[in-house]
Amino acid sequence: MKWFRTSLSDATVLLDVHATDMRSILHQTLQQLVANDLLGPDHVESVEAGLMERERTVSTAIGHAVAVPHLYHEVLEQPVVAFVRLAGPLNLGAPDGIPTQFLFLLLGPTGHAAEHLDTLTNIARLMSDDEFRYEARIARDTAGLQAACDRYVARVAPEEPREPDRISQGLRYTGMLCGGLRGDLRRRLPHYISDFTDGWHTRTLSSTLFLFFACLAPAVTFGGIMAELTGNHIGVVEMIVASALCGVIYALISGQPLVILGGTGPLLVFTMILYQLCVGLDVPFLETRAWVGLWTAVLLLVLAATDASCLMRFFTRFTDEIFAALITLIFIFSALHKILAEFQGLEQTKHHDTALLSLLLAMGTLYIATSLSRFRRSRYLLPWMREFLADFGPMLAILAMAVFAFWLSDVELKTLLPDESTSVVPTLIREDTGAPRAWLVDLMAAPAWVRFASIGPAILVAVLVYVDQNITARLVNSPDNKLHKGEAYHLDLAVMGLLIGMCSIFGFPWLVAATVRSLNHVRSLATVEEVVTRDGDRRERIIHTRETRLAALAIHLLIALSLLLLPLLKEIPMAVLYGLFLYMGIVSMQGSQFFERMSLWIMDSKLYPRTHYIRKAPASVVHRFTLLQVACLIVLGIVEVSPLAILFPLFLVLLVPVRLMAGRYFEPEHLEVLDAEEEPEDEETHWAA
Repeated sequence: MKWFRTSLSDATVLLDVHATDMRSILHQTLQQLVANDLLGPDHVESVEAGLMERERTVSTAIGHAVAVPHLYHEVLEQPVVAFVRLAGPLNLGAPDGIPTQFLFLLLGPTGHAAEHLDTLTNIARLMSDDEFRYEARIARDTAGLQAACDRYVARVAPEEPREPDRISQGLRYTGMLCGGLRGDLRRRLPHYISDFTDGWHTRTLSSTLFLFFACLAPAVTFGGIMAELTGNHIGVVEMIVASALCGVIYALISGQPLVILGGTGPLLVFTMILYQLCVGLDVPFLETRAWVGLWTAVLLLVLAATDASCLMRFFTRFTDEIFAALITLIFIFSALHKILAEFQGLEQTKHHDTALLSLLLAMGTLYIATSLSRFRRSRYLLPWMREFLADFGPMLAILAMAVFAFWLSDVELKTLLPDESTSVVPTLIREDTGAPRAWLVDLMAAPAWVRFASIGPAILVAVLVYVDQNITARLVNSPDNKLHKGEAYHLDLAVMGLLIGMCSIFGFPWLVAATVRSLNHVRSLATVEEVVTRDGDRRERIIHTRETRLAALAIHLLIALSLLLLPLLKEIPMAVLYGLFLYMGIVSMQGSQFFERMSLWIMDSKLYPRTHYIRKAPASVVHRFTLLQVACLIVLGIVEVSPLAILFPLFLVLLVPVRLMAGRYFEPEHLEVLDAEEEPEDEETHWAA
């Protein structure tokens, strides 16, 4: 790309040009060239007329937000390449319908057709790079644009031949004690300062406000359920404090701060079983649980020190899609179940107005959040207004529906916090004193035999945390999310061990990576662009993700602050948050190849989208592969909602041999296409082709 790098100068670069049509763009660009003696003032009129004549014949907006107006004329003495970035995208008639934001103006003497074609090829190659388009969009000056070009050259430089099934750096086995931990630190420490500085953006603010409610509401729900299952030993206050404290610590010292922690079903089931076991054996629950947690912490630290997370390299897209689909569907069905529950027993205990208003609030939140998130592609309002509405859509939906519910305050609604959760004290009340228990758990109050017997259940908890944490981290680190700062599986597992040990000592619930919230965290910090597939379908694709610790840190600081605002939070209807959960679940489904392949079952085969797996594998093979995943999904779903939920990680691990056995029934080349780690570049319609 030396041709482009050397042509970039203050004389040939125009950034944030305000224009309303192609003529005004060309006029401003030509005036810039005249001012810098790159074009004679006497030739401006004829050159502009020639460019506009070509534009009237056929639009030079070739798609992918790029236009290449060009003219070769005898009045021109030397070739000139000018780069223009518009302040806001314009509809210049591109064949894919995507508004144009970047223009390359090519001018030169007659007879340079060959150079013209080479230049177009180079432009196409350059602008097909997602990271360059993002950096070109945010560059502040010519030097920033030149630096972006240099980074592009470094990225596409020829590399040494690598194995087709290359293992990512974060999952390579070192064979040394703490070798993986040291590797994670080497990758992530150089980016630690930028993890904060990269967060100074309005998208971080919108992500914070969106995920604050998305994290607080499940914490309250899990806390309420846990209080019922543990005889009030652990309740809402403990869950909120644990979410805030663990979230802040994880945001500060973890390797992958885009992961969000939260309560999970299997850990909830384990806690219930442990409580029932303690009651049956007449041993103190919190003290026994503390020893289980401490042994779990030790086991997780051992796993982190011995590179155990490298086993995750045996998990593939096959497993990731099933796990993500299961958690997403559970998220959606749980929200729907809560909404429909409002319609049960209307005649006996509830008023019809309550049920109908709850449904209206949930669906209204879903509709507003979904509509505003798509507003970025709208033709209405100014560009910065569209960006604001798209980024803050979920928060605006919550605010609008909360105000609507307050206007109808005569209707009784279930709110975020119950009446008894308005003070920051432990949930358990001691029978001997009538006062709340101490925050610290007395470890010595557990019988001596319990301190050592706790190792057995601790092994199960360690497996639960290991699988849940690492698979969620794999989904976050997916190449499709365009993360560049490196993986840190071993470091994050060690941090989880420390957090579980801390929570056990204080009698807090155990937290682990929450899949849906983590994926929505990534999505909320991502810059996306619209691409057009080969069959004309439009979809959004991530081109850059703002990797920062600020969003997660701010989210959990707000959760901590919410402890001082418990009476105020009681005014937020749960129905509004159910709508938010539906939105999060639906967003998590977008872009999933698994759900796309499922939709083929009810689609006219003649109208199948021309995706890479349809082009490279027979339809019958695609359907059989999807059916296998659906069967595994059903089995996991049954396990998750049954008393066997505590064994969920074991069934999840069994997906690995299932995937290996699939090699006996599918051709290797077909499996390579269907189970590819990353969506291939030819999935979209390349205007460069």
